[in-house]
Amino acid sequence: MPRLFTKYPFFIFVSLAVTASIAGCSTAGPATAGAQAPQQATPVVVAHANSKSVPLQIQAVGNVEAYSSITVIPQVGGELKEVAFQEGSIVRKGDKLFVIDPRPFESQVAQAEANIAKDNAQVQALQANLSRDLAQQNYARAQAQRYVELSEKGVVPKDATEQMSTQAAALQEAVRADQAGIESIKATMAADQTALDRARLQLEYCTIHSPIDGRTGHLTVKAGNVIRANDPGLVTINQVSPTYVTFTVPEATLPVLRRYMSQGRVGVAAHPEGDDAVVETGSLSFIENSVDAATGTIRLRATFDNKNGVLWPGQFVRVEIRLAARSEAIVVPTAAVQTGQNGQFVFVVKQDMSVEVRPVTTGRTVDRDTVIEKGLSDGETVVTEGQVRLNPKSRVQVRESSTWLGRVLNGGAARI
Repeated sequence: MPRLFTKYPFFIFVSLAVTASIAGCSTAGPATAGAQAPQQATPVVVAHANSKSVPLQIQAVGNVEAYSSITVIPQVGGELKEVAFQEGSIVRKGDKLFVIDPRPFESQVAQAEANIAKDNAQVQALQANLSRDLAQQNYARAQAQRYVELSEKGVVPKDATEQMSTQAAALQEAVRADQAGIESIKATMAADQTALDRARLQLEYCTIHSPIDGRTGHLTVKAGNVIRANDPGLVTINQVSPTYVTFTVPEATLPVLRRYMSQGRVGVAAHPEGDDAVVETGSLSFIENSVDAATGTIRLRATFDNKNGVLWPGQFVRVEIRLAARSEAIVVPTAAVQTGQNGQFVFVVKQDMSVEVRPVTTGRTVDRDTVIEKGLSDGETVVTEGQVRLNPKSRVQVRESSTWLGRVLNGGAARI
């Protein structure tokens, strides 16, 4: 025996292992011969596939733009005497914004008005001289004519006749000089009137009024500063009611958009980021005249009344273009749709509380629902929470949603 053990150690080891295995099997035989324990049900949240009218929408991300933006630039220089508004406040068209020291411009207006008064006095004096010279000219002409007649009869000498004719010609030139003087003063008066108008305009520029309704921005100067004409903007005013939202969509949607715009108003909804409860409604007002060849998109713009000031210039918003409604579309909560190696699918709960993996073809997403183009029927039950623990033919137990978001997505967990 010792020699056999030494010569065949491997044989003895295998024999012992087989013997132990047989012994173990004979010990466990009756206990494991029965049926396996029933599979434990997996708790899930479910919802029903519904048939309903679904709007045809195009979704995008947009940027809010001011309806108009005005930068206030001073037209005259001087000390800034008054700022008549608060930064960030709403102003109306015509409201006073700034007052620049008007005294230098008031003196310019007074001087220009004095020059006009002097010009008027000079015109009146020249017109009086003209009337006097005209009267003398007429008398001299009549005298010259009589002297010519008397000279022809030999009553007066020829020299006297020539003297009267020369005097009449001199008075005629005096009249012309008076007329030229009047024209010169009138030209001076026109120049002085232009200077007066300019001085009055500059005086008006001393008080700056808002050109639009809007909200003021950051104030770059304070009262007491000395500013110059055409200095950088004192403040920017953005008109926010109404307002624009600009966004881009794929060029493939252009024919549909043009068709619906030709039929009438195209509604657009804007959802500010971070606040799903707020929705502003407007209408599509502009389509760019060319497609961006680099991105394959086209730029659109919608106009919103924005009476409550929800939309803010520069803000990003989610945009939905609402075109039409598709009736009898099968929809399920988006949370029910899963993605696998072979595409998208849902877990369908059958009558025996087991699940079936059902491939589906999805359409567009509307709010928190997804349109199922193919794969589901109206009224079928799908799993919306707990899919990670499911396999084909798994048994399930329906429970309430564990999260507030899950209850919202499903409109309350359906029970079957």
